[in-house]
Parts: sequence; structure tokens; C-alpha cells
Amino acid sequence: MKRLWPMDDRQDATDTTQGMKTRLSPKSPREALAPEQAPPLPRSRRARNPIVVVMNALVTLLLLGIIAAGALLYWGKSEFERPGPLAEEKVVIIPADSGVARIADILETEGVIESPYDMFGHYIFIGGVRAYQQQGRLKAGEYAFPAGISMRGAMNMLVSGKAILHQITFPEGLTSQQIVNRLKQNEFLTGDVTAVPDEGTLLPETYSFTRGASRSQILEQMRTAHAKALEEIWAGRTRDLPFSEPKQLVTLASIVEKETGKADERPHVASVFLNRLGRNMRLQSDPTIIYGLVGGAGTLGRPISRADIDKPTPYNTYHVNGLPPGPIANPGRAALEAVANPSNTKDLYFVADGTGGHIFAASLAEHNRNVVKWRKLERAKAAAGKADVDTKDPDAIDLPPDADGDAPDAKAAADPNDLLDGAKPRDPSQPVLPQPKPE
Repeated sequence: MKRLWPMDDRQDATDTTQGMKTRLSPKSPREALAPEQAPPLPRSRRARNPIVVVMNALVTLLLLGIIAAGALLYWGKSEFERPGPLAEEKVVIIPADSGVARIADILETEGVIESPYDMFGHYIFIGGVRAYQQQGRLKAGEYAFPAGISMRGAMNMLVSGKAILHQITFPEGLTSQQIVNRLKQNEFLTGDVTAVPDEGTLLPETYSFTRGASRSQILEQMRTAHAKALEEIWAGRTRDLPFSEPKQLVTLASIVEKETGKADERPHVASVFLNRLGRNMRLQSDPTIIYGLVGGAGTLGRPISRADIDKPTPYNTYHVNGLPPGPIANPGRAALEAVANPSNTKDLYFVADGTGGHIFAASLAEHNRNVVKWRKLERAKAAAGKADVDTKDPDAIDLPPDADGDAPDAKAAADPNDLLDGAKPRDPSQPVLPQPKPE
């Protein structure tokens, strides 16, 4: 049967036949000895297909692109991690609500980052931040970038929020208005205070913050710290205190805070007031007079006068029984603890001793003698030109001639209306007002 050969096969057969003829008829002995050459492989028609050619080109370009991208990433990573241009530490402020691009501009302007190819440093930083997926975690603040910090190091600082910390200190015994005034004077804080917090709801301490923090944030920290401290102290209080709620403890602690600045005296002063409450005696604390007159302003700006003492106000404990309606300041933790766990004494009186502390007494007669001693010290200081006129009670400066002698025992010692710091009418047989506490 006759076989039909395809065109390609016939062509291949012809080529093979010609090769055999050439081999069978060598032109020289050398040619006859040469090894026989294999016939060339047939070329596939698919290799010449245009689609295959295009695909090969695309694969080649893709491979070249991958190689180029890899090289670019390697270069960018090395630029991102290499030491930066800062020769010494530099403080840079990153404003709030700054995006990655703005932060990159600030860092480049301040010389924290750069690239040998001009503006590439800007884009390398942005690309590095996005590559590490940190773009939403960069924090505003005031940062001290060290010398030679890399772009990655700068990114890590911004992510960690390790900004420069500033501090603001509130002394114990400030009123809420005084605390707000102090906040307003701080140049590193932002925002306004729309309302003055209630008296006795803030804990005076030292608080740390970053530049740009809001004043309301500091107040919230103080509220939280006060609530936490009060909860702990109230839970650990002596159980026989005459208080039914924590606010009453805060109220008396604010009075103790304003009466003495000596930490070791606070429990003793607290015991005096608690003893007077237990005997239904008025507290008769000078700082309550001041608060009743000026409120949150905190200071009278002059010595207490007899007219001030005689003027009834809801806070004047020379006129009201028991505790005033609320705190007269923001007491510190020590004053709160002093009231919660007072000293065990029978004292009902105290007077300044001229050295910043007080002398305590359980009887009015003993208190009178202590007042006389204090007056002698005051006159000696005045003669030496060292007396502080601003802390003297003007109604007690000119005492009767016999006031220097020992005061007789007073029958009013058990009187529930006996004055803690003085008596009315004023005479040698009655106690006199002590030195008002410095504001």
C-alpha cells in the first residue's frame, strides 16, 4: 500500500538522503575519517508562533523587573537603616494630627533624615513606614532625636511615643480654681478649661505630660488619682470615725491640710479636730474663715481681722457647728491618711510655736499658757525686725499688760463653744488668736 508522507517528513528524508550521499562519497581521505555529523533537529512550528514570542518577551521583562525591584528594595532598606545626618541631639516637635507625609517633611527640614539623592529621603521614610505598616501609629509630641539616628530609629521613636516629658506640680492645699490658674500658666499645655472642678475632687501631685497635651487631660488624671486614693484610704480608715461618707473625710482633710504644712503634725492636728467633733465643739479653723470670704481664690491677701472672724458664712467654723458644707481645698494623700488614721490624743487646742509647727493642749488653761509663750516669741522677733507682719492677727498684737503672765485656769474649758484659737471677748484670761497659717 502506498504511504502518503507529509511535506515536512519528505523534506527531512531528502535532507537525510543528501547527508548520506555526502558521507558515502568523501572527497578526501581526511574527510572519510571525520566523524559523521548528526542531522539537525527539526524546528518546531510552535517556536515560531507570535504568541510564544510575545510571552517570552513578557517573562523576560518580568524577571528583569523583579530583579530591579529587589535591588531597589535592598537599596531603600539600607538607606532606611543607615545612620542619619544629625551631628548632635536635636529636639523636634511633631504637631498633633500630622500624617506620614507631613512628619517626613518636618524630619527632613530639621535635618533628622536625608538622602544622598536629594528628595529621595522624604520618600524613603514614607516608604519604610508603610512597608512596616506603622503609618497609623506615629505619635505627636516633642522628641529629642539623638545624633546619627536612622530613619528606622526615628520611626521607632515616633511609634513608641517616647517624647520629652514635662512636669507640673500642684502643692497640697490648692483650691480647684488655683489649680486651673496654674494649668493656664503652663506654656506646654493646650486647650482651655470650660469649668472649674468641684472642690476636693483633685489630687495634688506632680504630673508628667508631653508637649501639646490638653489641660483637661491633666484635670482628668487628677480626678482619677483622687478617686483611686480616696477609695483605698476610705477602705483602710479607722472604724470609729464620725463620718458616714468619704466626702466628709475629704472636707476635714482639707482643713487639716490648710492648718499645717508639716507632714508629721497632720495626724495630731486631725485628732484635735476629731476630738472637738466628738465633744460637739466648733472646729474654729482660720482657713475656713478665708474660704468663706474669698472662695476658690484661696488667699485673703491680708491678715485675718476680727471683723472677718465675726462675719458668718456657710464655711466659717467659728459660727457653724460641725463640718463646713464641703472641702475648702484639695488635700493631698498624707492629709487624707491623717484623718483616716489620726493620732490617739485627748488634745483639743493647738497654737503656733513660732518655728512652723504647733504646740498642742488638752485643756484651755494649758492652751492659754502656750499662747502667752508664743506671744513672747513674736515680740522678740518683732524687736529683732524679723516678724512677718503679714501673718499676724492685728487684733492680737496689742495685748493687755498682764498677758505675759501665766493665764489662770478657765472655767470655759468644757464649754462646747470654746474657741480653738481664741475667745471673745478678748481678755488675759481667755485664749487669743494664734498666728494664721501662711497661704
